[in-house]
Amino acid sequence: MTVAQIVSWLVSAISFGTVIMYGCIGETIDQKAGGLNLGVPGVMQIGGIAALVSAFLYEYNVSSPNPFVALLLCLVSTLIASALAGLLYSFLTVTLKVNQNVTGLTLTIFGTGIANFFGGNMMKLSGGVGTIFVATTSNAFRAKLPILSNSHAPISMILFSHGWMVYLALILAFVAQYFLNHTRTGLNLRSVGENPATADAAGINVTRYKYLASIVGCMICGLGGLFYVMDYIKGTWANDSAIEALGWLAVSLVIFTSWKPKNATWGAYLFGLFYWAYVYIPADISRYLANKMNLQKITYMQNLYKMLPYILTIIVLCFVSHRKRRENQAPASLGQSYFREER
Repeated sequence: MTVAQIVSWLVSAISFGTVIMYGCIGETIDQKAGGLNLGVPGVMQIGGIAALVSAFLYEYNVSSPNPFVALLLCLVSTLIASALAGLLYSFLTVTLKVNQNVTGLTLTIFGTGIANFFGGNMMKLSGGVGTIFVATTSNAFRAKLPILSNSHAPISMILFSHGWMVYLALILAFVAQYFLNHTRTGLNLRSVGENPATADAAGINVTRYKYLASIVGCMICGLGGLFYVMDYIKGTWANDSAIEALGWLAVSLVIFTSWKPKNATWGAYLFGLFYWAYVYIPADISRYLANKMNLQKITYMQNLYKMLPYILTIIVLCFVSHRKRRENQAPASLGQSYFREER
């Protein structure tokens, strides 16, 4: 492989990893409070389509759209839509005590349907498939660091050739880590996830913390969908459920990181490297492995490469299950409804 190919691979891995990093951070906060939200893929799609709809309506109705206004409009739309999804999930699982697994899967199906419905209608309004392009808004989200991104040195291209949301994800990861481990509110939230009855007896409002963790977590997940639409695919839309697939990777990344947001800063990029391996691994190696495995086509080998992030997750899951340290395990009450009368 050439230096240019390695740089391109790393840049692609960082962009890809940023999408699932947002989902991982948001889901980690929710799970730390005991909420097993399998609706992350749906929430990411809701966040992405909310941003695209707002940008589409703004750019197609204003003769000279302002980049800052477009950016702000997308952020607000994404956060509101994602927060409403989190509120819906909280109402069903915390207030009504509905099964969390079923609710999360339903939220994923609901989010996928909503996104494809509005995405399809926007395609019709804009003239057909592949015609949606909110250039002004996308450029605002893909704006690079003004000085550092000008260099063509390999290390500079790897670190500084990204839009500002890549660096926001890194900041959020460390802020979430600090919040969960070094603030009173974060420690209270973790106590709710470990033993809600004990937290309730200590005067902590379990319902409030579960609601806030779900809503804030969904808002961060929604930013992953926003980044995917506005930066990763450059302000377009495709009804191919690609965001849903990335949402499931984000959920698996939570386990991979042992419920520590700071680990997502490297775990997400590692997933990205494995995901894009089928593009950048030399064809000679792929052909050699295909022959050894008696595969008739090299494309079969490439399909196996696409499985690498999921295989890595399974291996890590097996490894984590054998760890003896409690801090590396899932919250004790994860996925369980809390009934105060049974305390």
